[in-house]
Amino acid sequence: MKSTRDGVVTMAGTSPPDTGTADKRESARGAVDGLPVDQLKEAGQEFVQALMVKALKSASGTVKHMTERLGGPGGDGGDGGGTKAKMVAAGAEGLQEGKSPLKAGLKAGMTGAKETAKKAVGAGGGGKGGGEDEAKVINIVEKFDVGLPRRVAYDQWTRFSDFPSMTSKVEKVEQESDEKLNWRAKIFLSHRDWESTIVEQVPDERILWKSEGPKGYVDGAVTFHELSPDLTRILLVAEYHPDGFLEKTANLWRAQGRRLRLDFKHIERHMMTRTLLERDDIEGWRGEIRDGEVVRTHEDAVKEEKQAAKD
Repeated sequence: MKSTRDGVVTMAGTSPPDTGTADKRESARGAVDGLPVDQLKEAGQEFVQALMVKALKSASGTVKHMTERLGGPGGDGGDGGGTKAKMVAAGAEGLQEGKSPLKAGLKAGMTGAKETAKKAVGAGGGGKGGGEDEAKVINIVEKFDVGLPRRVAYDQWTRFSDFPSMTSKVEKVEQESDEKLNWRAKIFLSHRDWESTIVEQVPDERILWKSEGPKGYVDGAVTFHELSPDLTRILLVAEYHPDGFLEKTANLWRAQGRRLRLDFKHIERHMMTRTLLERDDIEGWRGEIRDGEVVRTHEDAVKEEKQAAKD
């Protein structure tokens, strides 16, 4: 122990207690207790969210660009900022989960894309015959020429059970009756079923059909035109009516239209290869349908043709 000035006794190697410092700490603690901590926390969260949005703009410009394309010039789908708010919330959640700013930004961008896609596909209200819904119909007009007699080309088309082998997406076709067909096709990773009714069918000339299905359907007509005895032009007009979230979302990029055109090319390839080689063995349905009803059966048509050939 040793004596210091003013009679204060201290232990050797120690300093006297600093009463001023203790008072400062107590004063600071009281000041902190009086601060609006909740507001500071919210401000801090907003700051973190602002950093996330900045990272999104710099590191995930592609996703942001896609979102803006879906949502329009404002990039918010016209919902007054609701989509952007959900994007920020999704990004902040990602940061809280320990994700990097890049991954959090991508999560926010995909959230925005999903929200704007929902609004885009839901704007029409669904249902057949609505004005908004009709604007989403895909109209497809295609034609090709095949080196086949018109009868052979027509007969090949009426062999609906061959469509799974002629196309890339059709998996199964079941003919319930002469005018009723049940189709099954693969759409992305899922499957879709629909029913078609042949409204009109005239041998070697045309086939018109209407369809219905829970996830979309295709109406259309195909006609056959003789350019020469061994050259036929096939014209196809199809209307694709998407129904369901997946179908309407894909419709934004006209995915189904491209798929139908590709399948039409597959039919052309099939006719110019297998049908051309086996044309003497191709037998189609020769009946006639008017207004959705069979007015002449296949058997009657074959008999009449044979009689006409004999005469």
